[in-house]
Amino acid sequence: MKLIYLLPLLLLTTPAFSQEKADSAKEPTVIKGDYRDDWADLRHYEPENKTLPPATANDKRVVFLGSSIFEKWKELVPEYFSGNKNYLDRGISGQISPQLLLRFRQDVINRKAKAVIILAGSNDIAGTTGHVTNERIMDNIRSMTELAKANNIKVILCAYLPVFDYPWRKGLEPANKIIALNKLITAYATANKLTLLDYFTPLVDNRNNGQRPELTLDGVHPNVAGYKIMAQVTDEAIAKAFHK
Repeated sequence: MKLIYLLPLLLLTTPAFSQEKADSAKEPTVIKGDYRDDWADLRHYEPENKTLPPATANDKRVVFLGSSIFEKWKELVPEYFSGNKNYLDRGISGQISPQLLLRFRQDVINRKAKAVIILAGSNDIAGTTGHVTNERIMDNIRSMTELAKANNIKVILCAYLPVFDYPWRKGLEPANKIIALNKLITAYATANKLTLLDYFTPLVDNRNNGQRPELTLDGVHPNVAGYKIMAQVTDEAIAKAFHK
């Protein structure tokens, strides 16, 4: 008796189920991009690079190549870059020196830069698993410098900003590591007659070799006041590089 009542119910629901299955089969399959092979995040600035006007012979295009220090700069003080049409910010948050090296052709050479500011090293130190050394960071800086020279691009190397501790990775004691790295960068810049851009000295808190509290957001990234100081020394370094 129960089967008699159940059979009509099944006959009523089966077509609806079949139609639903057919409709779902018509929906396009969405394939998400697999960017594991783009470890250096080359795609990050591809759209902006495509819309960038070609550089003229008289343009003195300067590329700021780095990580979050540069990326946050154009977020907090966008007028610094919009007011200097030849300044191209190519910072990507979290990047380490080998990623900057991989991006060098796309974001510096192919942009017809006349000068490049290379700010590298802190994220290597912050993300260290024991394999990162200052010498390996310097190898990447040397390679970028040699690429720039081969393409007649003036090189401006940065003495890195002071950091006492990383909020996201406490206890690494980066202050002395950054000081040691800056000594290597300074010596290399001097030996190769490169322009040195010192971000460390005007921002340092001499009590702990971190950043002065009134100039930083979190002890790592400058605030607006900090970026104003950076802007001044940056403009001076760029002027010096073009007069060498």
